[in-house]
Amino acid sequence: MGKDSSYYKDKAKTQKIKLRELIAELPSFASDYIYSKELTAQTSTLISYCYDLLTFFRFLQSHNPTLQQTDIRDFTLSMLDHIRSEDIVEYQRYLELNIDGEMHENGKKAIARKMSPLRGLFQYHYERKNISDNPMTLVKLPKLKKDKNIIRMNNYEVQAILNAIENNTGLPMSERQRKYCMKTQKRDLAILTLLLGTGIRVSECNGLDLNDIDFNVNSMTIVRKGGGQDVLYFSDEIHQVLEDYITTERTSITPYEEHKSALFYSLQGKRMSVDSIENLVKKYAKMTVPNKKITPHKLRSTYGTALYRETGDIRLVADVLGHENINTTIDYYAAMEDEHKRQAANAVNYKQKDR
Repeated sequence: MGKDSSYYKDKAKTQKIKLRELIAELPSFASDYIYSKELTAQTSTLISYCYDLLTFFRFLQSHNPTLQQTDIRDFTLSMLDHIRSEDIVEYQRYLELNIDGEMHENGKKAIARKMSPLRGLFQYHYERKNISDNPMTLVKLPKLKKDKNIIRMNNYEVQAILNAIENNTGLPMSERQRKYCMKTQKRDLAILTLLLGTGIRVSECNGLDLNDIDFNVNSMTIVRKGGGQDVLYFSDEIHQVLEDYITTERTSITPYEEHKSALFYSLQGKRMSVDSIENLVKKYAKMTVPNKKITPHKLRSTYGTALYRETGDIRLVADVLGHENINTTIDYYAAMEDEHKRQAANAVNYKQKDR
């Protein structure tokens, strides 16, 4: 059923309720900004914006004596006119490391993300002449370096992790842990094979229902990150492991009524959550590929680079992975070109004798 499933409908409803709750905590001028973004941004994005704006207002409240006794909801628009670029820079330092009260620490990427809704808030009111100046134009964002070192698994490592799950051998674990893994062996193998064989996101995997799988044509209907629906095709190998799980382990679990349609069950009869799938991947990866920090996203990178290596078609990779902007794919897999160039380093040796 894809995005029309009860799971995604309930998820959307829950997110909207959470957004309304957060908006109610904001000053009216900040709420106006959030409402202006509702038609162009995802609900999950707006929820993050609300959290980030509340963090900024709490910073002002704790660092400005005149605001300490004022409820954030009562902050006025005129307050923005008194904020200078130096105040924003001080806020960036606060985000980087704060040891007052509850300690928190943010890297450059996190700081840049938290500054985004703040820049939008000032720009929104400056364009409407609600404030006389926009101090954000003088504030530099952290410079982020593009990482060309894509962490992924090679063919040997992929086979090692799949074989370890399938045969339940070679894994450093106690007998108790081994017995537990045996109960979910077919499910775990199906999830890892599906992630490695299609490159879907962990959220797309967690949202799969049983009727999203069509074994007649080896396809599945998924809901993308932005809420759009897509159909992906999978191999006969994936067909086999999915069918094996569905007809055996899955039938032995009695699910909660509200989780009955889910493809992947926990032992408690609930839909496998995003966190559960992430922990599952990390558990097996730590046992079989200890020298690499493997997450579900790294499995996605593994599939994407393998697909690009086999086809050389960057547009195909972008389409299958669900990248709305192909530049995301080009930047991310540019490292593959560097690897190709490195092959030239030792390809020619002029010191070799002619034969």
